[in-house]
Amino acid sequence: MKKKVKVGNLTLSDEQFFLISGPCVIEEEKIMMQAAEKLKSVSEKYQLPVVYKSSFMKDNRSSVDYYMGPGLEEGLKMLEKIKKDFGFPILSDVHYPEQVEAAAEVLDIIQIPAYLCMQTTLVVAAAKAGKCVNLKHGQFLAPENMIKPVQKIESQGNYDILLTERGFTFGYNDLVVDPRSFHHMNETGYPVIFDITHSIRKYGIPSADPSGGARHYIPTLSRSGVAAGVDGIFVEIHPDPSKALCDAASQLPMDQLEDFLEPLIEIHNIEKKYRN
Repeated sequence: MKKKVKVGNLTLSDEQFFLISGPCVIEEEKIMMQAAEKLKSVSEKYQLPVVYKSSFMKDNRSSVDYYMGPGLEEGLKMLEKIKKDFGFPILSDVHYPEQVEAAAEVLDIIQIPAYLCMQTTLVVAAAKAGKCVNLKHGQFLAPENMIKPVQKIESQGNYDILLTERGFTFGYNDLVVDPRSFHHMNETGYPVIFDITHSIRKYGIPSADPSGGARHYIPTLSRSGVAAGVDGIFVEIHPDPSKALCDAASQLPMDQLEDFLEPLIEIHNIEKKYRN
């Protein structure tokens, strides 16, 4: 049995399937609230633990001309409002150690971006904040080596850790999800999440370009991941992905969320029954 991780009013573990979701980056308040209302409805309908995720800053956009988000101060205000109005635990990512202290005042989960998962100073600063840390698996790192950043967090006395898979880079701007990764990360003893919407991005292609994501793979990959033993799914949603300011080609249309989740919940319950 895996470690239970307390975040806000939820306990995340391998015992109950859970969802991390929200728009990729913080946009206007109307969009953020529409997403929160949908997630609240889904959480109540399926008795599903939900963590609200949106980035206050995306510092890894491929062009300085692309929208990066409202920034730390304004972004945290929006996330705090969602937390207050809807009661969700909140997740967002930090890129620099100096962002951690302010972020920890609002966030229940501090996320380390995949590109930065081996940055010791950043990972240790997040660990010291005393909040749950979600480590995203670097595209460049063998999955069994994810134990290294895990140990950096544990070295600070923090054992509230989540691990998230989001695919490997094999060149040509494509990502491939290897199910062996779920096996290796499950062996850490911490809950494992599959970030489905980032795994189908086509990097090097603008996210607003329809060819910038392979959204048709979402059902196949997500069901495979749940059957392989992940504990939760990370999927970004938007009322109208074609108009999203980030990852427009890969976010899931909000009105498709229930149809997306129903088979995953069923598969998780079957997998749990036969888990070794």
